Amino acid sequence: MSNDRYVSPLSERYASKEMQYIFSPDKKFRTWRRLWVALAETEMELGLSQDGKPVITQEQIDELKEHLDDINYDVAKEREKQVRHDVMSHVYAYGQQCPKAAGIIHLGATSCYVGDNTDIIVMAEALQLVKKKLVNVIDELAKFADKYKELPTLAFTHFQPAQPTTVGKRATLWAQEFVMDLSDLDYVASTLKLLGSKGTTGTQASFQELFNGDQETIDKIDPMIAAKMGFKECYPVSGQTYSRKVDTRVCNVLAGIAASAHKMSNDIRLLQHLKEVEEPFEKNQIGSSAMAYKRNPMRSERIASLSRYVMIDALNPAITSATQWFERTLDDSANKRLSIPEAFLAIDGILDLCLNVVDGLVVYDKVITKHLMAELPFMATENIMMDAVKMGGNRQELHEKIRQLSMEAGKNVKQEGRDNNLLELIAADDSFPMTLEDLQSSMEPARYVGRAPIQVTKFIEQVLRPVLKENEALLGVKAEINV
Repeated sequence: MSNDRYVSPLSERYASKEMQYIFSPDKKFRTWRRLWVALAETEMELGLSQDGKPVITQEQIDELKEHLDDINYDVAKEREKQVRHDVMSHVYAYGQQCPKAAGIIHLGATSCYVGDNTDIIVMAEALQLVKKKLVNVIDELAKFADKYKELPTLAFTHFQPAQPTTVGKRATLWAQEFVMDLSDLDYVASTLKLLGSKGTTGTQASFQELFNGDQETIDKIDPMIAAKMGFKECYPVSGQTYSRKVDTRVCNVLAGIAASAHKMSNDIRLLQHLKEVEEPFEKNQIGSSAMAYKRNPMRSERIASLSRYVMIDALNPAITSATQWFERTLDDSANKRLSIPEAFLAIDGILDLCLNVVDGLVVYDKVITKHLMAELPFMATENIMMDAVKMGGNRQELHEKIRQLSMEAGKNVKQEGRDNNLLELIAADDSFPMTLEDLQSSMEPARYVGRAPIQVTKFIEQVLRPVLKENEALLGVKAEINV
């Protein structure tokens, strides 16, 4: 590797080899050649002829197919220096390898035939890799939620102690957002279509000329190309390019996944600060260059960092789509080369990190219980008050007493650094006909988590299991973490 030029961290540190290949020059230019073959085959099969003789022969098709993958990059690069046009340079290079077919390569097409169709093909394939990893994140969260569905933990609203939940229930909140993202991904992926071959302004004027105005034959071109490239159909109308709204929709899906990952990673970072859970920490991993004891949540921090990039990157295709002029302008090109691949590379790295973190998430149940028990007396006050009412107390008077005693106990904790002594204060108050032992016996955390364990079970059975069953073939992915 050269050390005297910039290299993208997305390829060097974060994205998997599989995702990098999808956006590689090899994938791009091999797809160009497959599109040229699909076009030539379609024209031949539709009987393109001149003076009664076929314009394209099977011999030419066979020659093109022989050189689908052995791309002569040196010839293409040298040609581009002269003509300043990447598509025509590769047409020329392909023709050098296929002299018999050189004259019929790209016949009737414009540059967007290979450029835009390849973009759609690549995005469709990249979405399937994202889906595979997303499904596996959901699977890991399902296992985690099920394992800890009954472990009571302190819940937070406004990051202030609130009514208890369970560790597993919290994980279902993360999983639910990823399931929403999966639904969005499936929908957008199902609506992707090829551009087809529609010419310089989308009117198919070149095919009108090639096929002598035979409308029935021309109508068959796009469907045949789509089928050869593994798609059901092409967009029915276009300018020179497919609508850049397509890129916007795709990147919005990625931004949605990033937002869900960011939310989960933030929660894990906060919980790691509380020492309740901890992301995987390798045997020789260094947490801080200065503080040797540190175990920083660096993977969750990286998830958050990359996620912010993807969420902001979604603005690029939206603005590009909004500012395209009429049938096309070229101010989309440089932006697309950056924004689309990098969004996919980043989300690929994010999902690998999510897989790694959730799969190895450590739960410190004793710390969780300690924190919960320190706050539980406050959570239990309503139950204590109701029990006292059953024994003949006045609800309004008891409510005021509980309020006053809670304020006193809170002062002891916050201002004096003492343990929460609310139960002792209640037991000593004549308004409450309960002993300290009675009150302490009611401090069973499971009594205060409501239906959380049941909710987890139902969510896994009714939501996650069907999703995972439907995508069973995608399960089994292991995270690829570089650094």
